[in-house]
Amino acid sequence: MTTIDTTTITVELPDAFDPRWNRLPGIQVDARRITIDPADYLFRFQSNTWLIADWELVKTQLLDVNETTESAVEQLALDFIKQHSESTSDAARVLATAYGVYAYLFREEHLAGLGLQQITADHLRMLREAATLMALNKVELDGHISNVGPCWFFPAATSVVFDLDGATGGMLDEVYHGGWFNEHRRIESIKAHAALGGRLVHGCQSVPDQSGGVVAPYGASMANFRDDLAEFTAGWIEQVYAHRVPAAE
Repeated sequence: MTTIDTTTITVELPDAFDPRWNRLPGIQVDARRITIDPADYLFRFQSNTWLIADWELVKTQLLDVNETTESAVEQLALDFIKQHSESTSDAARVLATAYGVYAYLFREEHLAGLGLQQITADHLRMLREAATLMALNKVELDGHISNVGPCWFFPAATSVVFDLDGATGGMLDEVYHGGWFNEHRRIESIKAHAALGGRLVHGCQSVPDQSGGVVAPYGASMANFRDDLAEFTAGWIEQVYAHRVPAAE
């Protein structure tokens, strides 16, 4: 791992995280307070800057804007990012912004009307927490993947932290990928992710692949992203799974 700045990241979020995140190296959760040692937590840490926009501004100036025949939702998000985003090296701000985004995308009102009876409020909490930590992952405009943490491998990380079996972890991964599997939610996701400076992209074809995803800047080379992704995964996935707690006999 190439490190450029291993300053400890500390953030206090609106809601408490599951204490079982402490099973992973480099992260300490104490209710709403999260402390991360990047050198221990991230497998690859080559960039300590992220592009973000103010989440409150996204809520008031983008979420309710509708696409037109002249401006698709992706263009609306790109224009917003160009106008309102800024580079920051404050990882705590990135995590706080991400929590706002994912508290919105994985809110409990979805449970009643989307026909996904197998998803519970507790599952939504897991999604919010894991997706928030995934915001530290980063891909550059040239497609190079500069930051990779355990939550890149979503089913593996949720298996360790939440004691989920493979099928349940995969189900959550699909919900994270699919934006709730309908166009309304996809549009909602595109707008919300403007706060994190890009769009959510995935390198995998389906759950078992575990190639993960990242919020990538618009214009990032997906060909280079795919090729870089192929260079890692298996060894790091094994390292995540190594922290599983054996089931009680």
